[in-house]
Amino acid sequence: MKVQNKRWTDEEFFTEREKVLKQWPTGAEVDSQEAIDFLKKIPEEKNFADVMAKAKREGKTLAQPRAGVALIDAHIELLTFLTDQGGADLLPSTIDSYTRQNRYDECEVGIKESLKAGRSLLNGFPAVNHGVKGCRMVYNAVSKPLQARHGTPDSRLLAEIIHAGGYTSNEGGAISYNVPYAKSVPIDRCLHDWQYCDRLVGFYEENGVHINREPFGPLTGTLCPPSTSNAVAIVEALLAAEQGVKNITVGYGQCGNLIQDVAAIRSLEEQVNEYLKKFGYNDVLITTVFHQWMGGFPQDEAKAFGVISWGAATGSLAGATKVIVKTPHEAIGIPTKEANAEGIRATKMVLNMTEGQLLPEGKELRAEIDLIKAETRCIIEKLFELGKGDLAVGTVEGFAQGVMDVPFAPSKYNAGKMMPARDNNGAVRYLFTGNLPFTKDILDINREKLEERAKFEGRPVSFDMTTDDIFAVGFGRLIGRPKNN
Repeated sequence: MKVQNKRWTDEEFFTEREKVLKQWPTGAEVDSQEAIDFLKKIPEEKNFADVMAKAKREGKTLAQPRAGVALIDAHIELLTFLTDQGGADLLPSTIDSYTRQNRYDECEVGIKESLKAGRSLLNGFPAVNHGVKGCRMVYNAVSKPLQARHGTPDSRLLAEIIHAGGYTSNEGGAISYNVPYAKSVPIDRCLHDWQYCDRLVGFYEENGVHINREPFGPLTGTLCPPSTSNAVAIVEALLAAEQGVKNITVGYGQCGNLIQDVAAIRSLEEQVNEYLKKFGYNDVLITTVFHQWMGGFPQDEAKAFGVISWGAATGSLAGATKVIVKTPHEAIGIPTKEANAEGIRATKMVLNMTEGQLLPEGKELRAEIDLIKAETRCIIEKLFELGKGDLAVGTVEGFAQGVMDVPFAPSKYNAGKMMPARDNNGAVRYLFTGNLPFTKDILDINREKLEERAKFEGRPVSFDMTTDDIFAVGFGRLIGRPKNN
């Protein structure tokens, strides 16, 4: 499939829309004009885009959990609990795995079995099967803005259902909801399908409805260097803006080193705005999201709260617009609603105590911001070069050549030649760069940082550092030191 970074015409969009809405019977519930009229009546305090814009203006950091179960009443009960007992500022509907693979018939079985069992037998909320009517039931029952969070390479029908149902934000993108999640979905196919999702948001914007879009920042959530995730976020933001999206939240997953994490968020916001203006997207509001630690968690709940609180403090000191909250049950499995609420309360306590505080920009922070920007710029500029000015074309070719490379990703379209490791201060560096288009000075800096650690630990720079780092937090440390250290 040939895909270009060009805004879809109305004819292209509506022709495809007719096919998309026929993928499952609930697609017939989507009535464009009725949905526009409904969404226009949503008050600002329940519109995701408006609430994020307000938080940015006021310099506040909001807290949002992950959550989702199979049945509507139980899902409402869960979200209400997280609002009342957790104090969540924004609400999710985490979508189940069958929906993410467009296997709606199996969702239907899961819903029926869940009804029989009296508990959720799906690992999320099957929004497509519940349809616009079911999503409206959720919207009407809660007091906070709603966002769909999932991991769906082809999110076209899901986007139609959730937006018409009152959800004013959709998370994901053609790279971030493909490469880290799927093995065999071509990059160009996914770019096309997410252009549809973004064009749908653009269509609503043109009709006076504010809707937020959020690329998924953490990617695989495992030692992902900031410039890699930032490059993906910038690409997805530019692609969304071309389709008419006006409110975008770019994100980053915590790596653990305070200076690097703060630098990552600040450089991401600065660079995405820089590129948007460069290409004439002057009316797009950018906000940021900081994801608390996405790697292995300690099983001990007290230690888990330490990890959660560190993430909350870092996100706040970075000036992120919101923080995605983890739970003290991360190492155990699906959390109870009580554990989820505890994670939110712990996060909110830290956010309240750090409100108005930002990490000052000293020499070390400035150097880290400059390095992340330089690395990111190398990747982005090479993509434009490969695409002869077209970012979508360049992204497809960039993955084919390994110019864009996500660590530990399952996608067969990802080169997998890049490998990260921590330096002696816990910042994530490039151990092996594969085909990343970095300059010699960038390569030298990364190597020097890793050599410092190697000297301290009395071992050579090697992949052993990476494997040790992957499991370190679960054992109570950030850096995977040898036992004799």
